[in-house]
Amino acid sequence: MRLTTLRTADGTRAARVEGDVAVELDAPDLGALLATDGWRERAAADGGARHDLAAADLAPLVPRPGKIVCVGLNYRSHILEMGRELPQHPTLFAKFPEALVGPADPIVLDPASQAVDWEAELAVVVGTRVRRADDAAAQAAIAGFSVLNDVTMRDWQYRSPQWLQGKTFEATTPFGPVLVTPDELPGGVRPRLAISAAVDGETVQQADTGDLVFDPVALVRYVSAIVTLNPGDVIATGTPGGVGHARKPPRYLTDGSVLVTEIEGIGRLENLARSAAAVPA
Repeated sequence: MRLTTLRTADGTRAARVEGDVAVELDAPDLGALLATDGWRERAAADGGARHDLAAADLAPLVPRPGKIVCVGLNYRSHILEMGRELPQHPTLFAKFPEALVGPADPIVLDPASQAVDWEAELAVVVGTRVRRADDAAAQAAIAGFSVLNDVTMRDWQYRSPQWLQGKTFEATTPFGPVLVTPDELPGGVRPRLAISAAVDGETVQQADTGDLVFDPVALVRYVSAIVTLNPGDVIATGTPGGVGHARKPPRYLTDGSVLVTEIEGIGRLENLARSAAAVPA
């Protein structure tokens, strides 16, 4: 099953994707749908208005998740390019919902940062409340997967040992276009999918989610040992090698850059980077 959140004239709406059509569901967004009992049955039921998916205005997949937990240093290739050793435990930080934008929305380049970098990531979306999950409970808690780019202000990230301040600038993190349930992906809850990012038509990241040090099930187990995960919560699983900050010389997004983030079997984000002055408030 493939699900999304549409922007309509009457506000946002959860929708089921059937080929090139999005069918409205009885929920204001995907997060609200996941929070209801029997969401899978509700999502599969007959829906309302139908929209041409290619022309639809898609919101961030879950517009206001209760938690966005991000994982740093989780692809072997990226860890090695940053000159680090493989970790024994996940490195966690957070984003806030204000950072999220839709799969075709502009990425806002805040004037406070001169080092805006890309990070293509597989996103896990939680579908069941879970705390201290074992392996079976962690698998059952995964509603599905999506695409996210953890756009990062490197000059702010490295102001201190804590990364949060560089990771959650407003309107910087594209998320979508759809949630794909594990049964539709090779590897299921531990998917093995090609992941890539391109800037202005040049491929800058290319890997496979099988390169993850801590896979989605392991991450649900680990995070749920710390805090309850609720339906609609998001875990961004980390980025592979190829980030701009690791290049010599470093390379960053600038006004007019086009960032394309793609994961095989899930979908594509295409976002124009714009200076804050050029984006309506």
